[in-house]
Amino acid sequence: MGMNRIFVAGLGAVSPAGWNVAALRDALDKGEPLPTQPLVRPGWEKPLQARLVPNPPVRPEFLAHPRLRRTSPITHYAAAAALEAVAGLRANPDAKNCRLGIVVCLQSGCVQYSCRFYDETLKNPATASPLVFPETVYAAPTSHIAALLENVVLAYSLVGDPSAFLQGVALGAQWLEENRVDACLVIGAEETNWIIADALWHLDRRAIVAAGAGALCLCRDPKLSAGAELVAITDAHTYSARLDRTQAAQAMRGQLSKNSPGELLCDGIGDSPRTDAAERAAWSDWTGSRVSPKRILGEGLMAAAAWQCVTACDALAGKKCATA
Repeated sequence: MGMNRIFVAGLGAVSPAGWNVAALRDALDKGEPLPTQPLVRPGWEKPLQARLVPNPPVRPEFLAHPRLRRTSPITHYAAAAALEAVAGLRANPDAKNCRLGIVVCLQSGCVQYSCRFYDETLKNPATASPLVFPETVYAAPTSHIAALLENVVLAYSLVGDPSAFLQGVALGAQWLEENRVDACLVIGAEETNWIIADALWHLDRRAIVAAGAGALCLCRDPKLSAGAELVAITDAHTYSARLDRTQAAQAMRGQLSKNSPGELLCDGIGDSPRTDAAERAAWSDWTGSRVSPKRILGEGLMAAAAWQCVTACDALAGKKCATA
């Protein structure tokens, strides 16, 4: 997908490395996988392993907002990343009254409240908390962030696999091109729970589940740019019995430019030979610099896709590469 000039006005991140982009950057610069923590699975003696988000050094001020009183960790992560990404925009007098759009991309969603309900139901149905309340649904983080920020005129939730984050970026760019918003926050977030870790363990024994969020603030005003500009987004390439993952990945690769000096590749490769095979094949000819956030931070699902994009834009903003 080609586009008119779209700039990145700000970045935000919450990850197992910490509660801002600087912590994410430092962890990736060190290049060492972060330590794992045990995650108890009911009925098992041996815990699962996860890379959890550390407690923030101080309680975030935004948690005092009335709408965030009962929110799940996924909303905390998404809100912190969003506020970091729009900090520059909100501090700029020229952007004081800008119309803001938000697109929140999720894969697993608010699992902790749902898990709590089912757990309580199994133990004592008479005292179980209700399942159908705002904190259990996919739209909850989007609603909470819209309440927290000012001037939100459009708010969407996208549910899908991690590639949906790029769909969110494309949607945000479309809103900007159609002049429906002046700036757009695109957020990818996940929280973790033993259910997600257990499912991932059954699908990929080597993957370590992680949680957090990443956010990009997009705009069309070059004066608000943080040092990165979007050039294009590839088409969505589905795979099936007739078109396997390797062919789909190669089709995606074919829409991007060849290696060029000073270019950085932020890939989605982790530590699983089977899961990573298609992406490895697609980038087998890559000779430039590369970084693999999942190897350091873990399998953050939608958050991991956001971390990739944040890492690329942060490298551009810091002039560590010419393109990414």
